[in-house]
Amino acid sequence: MHKVRYLLKSLREYKKPAIVSMVFIILETAFECLIPFVMTGLLNKLAEFESQNTGVLPPEATQNMFRSIAIYSAILIGLGILALVSGYIAGRLSAKASSGYARNLRGDAFKKTLEFSFDNIDKFSSSSLITRQTYDVTNIQFSFMMIIRVGLKAPLMFIFAFVMFIVSSPDLSWIFAVTIPLIIVPFVAVLPYVIKKFNALFARYDIINEKIEENVHGMRVVKNFAREEFEKQKLHDESLELSKGFSQIERILNATRPLVQAVLFAGMVLILFFGGLIVIKTGQYDPVTQKINYLGLNVGELNALITYASQALSSIMMVSFMAFIILLSVPGFNRVYEVMVEKPTIENESEKLTTMNSGDIEFKNVNFKYSERAEKYALADVNLHIKSGETIGIIGATGSSKSTFVNLISRFYDVSTGEILIDGHNVKDYDLKFLRDSVSMVLQKNILFSGTIAENLRWGNKDATMEEIVWASKIAQAHPFVEQFPEQYNTHIEQGGSNVSGGQKQRLCIARALLKKPKILILDDSTSAVDTKTDAFIRKGLKESLGDVTKIIIAQRIASVMDADRIIVLDDGKVESFGTHDELMKTSKIYQEVYEIQTRIGGGDK
Repeated sequence: MHKVRYLLKSLREYKKPAIVSMVFIILETAFECLIPFVMTGLLNKLAEFESQNTGVLPPEATQNMFRSIAIYSAILIGLGILALVSGYIAGRLSAKASSGYARNLRGDAFKKTLEFSFDNIDKFSSSSLITRQTYDVTNIQFSFMMIIRVGLKAPLMFIFAFVMFIVSSPDLSWIFAVTIPLIIVPFVAVLPYVIKKFNALFARYDIINEKIEENVHGMRVVKNFAREEFEKQKLHDESLELSKGFSQIERILNATRPLVQAVLFAGMVLILFFGGLIVIKTGQYDPVTQKINYLGLNVGELNALITYASQALSSIMMVSFMAFIILLSVPGFNRVYEVMVEKPTIENESEKLTTMNSGDIEFKNVNFKYSERAEKYALADVNLHIKSGETIGIIGATGSSKSTFVNLISRFYDVSTGEILIDGHNVKDYDLKFLRDSVSMVLQKNILFSGTIAENLRWGNKDATMEEIVWASKIAQAHPFVEQFPEQYNTHIEQGGSNVSGGQKQRLCIARALLKKPKILILDDSTSAVDTKTDAFIRKGLKESLGDVTKIIIAQRIASVMDADRIIVLDDGKVESFGTHDELMKTSKIYQEVYEIQTRIGGGDK
């Protein structure tokens, strides 16, 4: 119930339609329950008319009889119309409430995801987050609507019909005692298996989404290696397992449905048989009044009993179906709840610093590991000082924690021990948004969003003028190729930047970062896809235009960092050396080896 109350907070402005829809559901149920009353009166009138019609009735008696029948018929039609209108309004409002609730819940989950730090994102895979905010929320929406419509109507219908049946004919109440357990027991028996199976199937949805996402992003690689059939087979196998799982659940549920239907119809037969016997045995003809007097049940009351029994037993079936829908949504409900209650490991607290005078950076006894359970630190014993305005290169083998090093500066992760200071203040003392605006970072994986080039660049500064956009693009060496497009900066970028090359994408991302006008600029291997000449022009532009900005450049090519003020050499998460190119050529074996290999293999990198 705690989880239910928590997620129902997303109902908000749709609380009123949900409540009003329940009012109309109560009215619909009441009108439907009144119909057997009126039907009983109508049938009794018809039976009375038949018993009296042994001869010719006076015209006045005939008119009274037809008038009574017309009144009952009109009431029946009226109740039917009222039930129909109430049901229609309830359906409209419940649909509005459930779809609105799903929209709010999906939006809240998405907002929560945007608040996550890298630690939280690492905990949930991207495919799982997509599944939770799409398929899981849709199941919750359907379940919510079923609870409003069926969860209220079915119990009310059952209580009313059950009570009226017992009041009308206590002698036949044993039929309920026999049939109700036979309807409930099969469903309860398969419940544990269905729950267990659903939990396993929803985990498989994540796998399928992950494979689809992986293939969409890696489509060029798949086609390059002609692995289409292999990837098709992988997805087919996963989909087949998912299909088998749902087929197993469906077979079990299908096996219970005929039994439940049989019990329902058997109950109707028992009521007809034993109720009919009561009608026949207790019906006595009165020769004086020329009527049949019923000491037990009459025909109209027997019809009402059948209707009550049908309503009561059908309500149980409706509840069983609703329970199945709820079971289908329970795993997704828990998965969405996990996202909603996940606490960001890095939160933006109030009353934080929003001023930064320089890009001075200092690492003091910094140690970091991605998980508390990890046996080894990703970064260990880091102590160094970077002066404001310096250009710092970072070199190291794959897995030496170069990206980890710069991620700590932007506070994408928090250090395990020690501290990082910017402008003399711990990074934790800064307002998080202000810190990340002041530390502009071009990530290793460059992402562009669908929209124009100008719209993408304004991610760095939403109020940037065209002059500022051109200024940043020229430094990043993006302006020359943008000018060649027919629409230039109004050129549309496809999702993920699929209609520009890797090098063009990198240059646009650098321009986007420059528009933030940061105190610290970090390029995480952000020129790997551009040629050495363009790379040199970018570094020259950064040096000439951003003299007071601290620049940190991660690169695989020594040529990209050798003219930096100082270079950090990382080895297995530790700072092996820190100095100028000339100093490292004398003191760092790792730097010497990389330099010799790169200059020997590709002289152009000298």
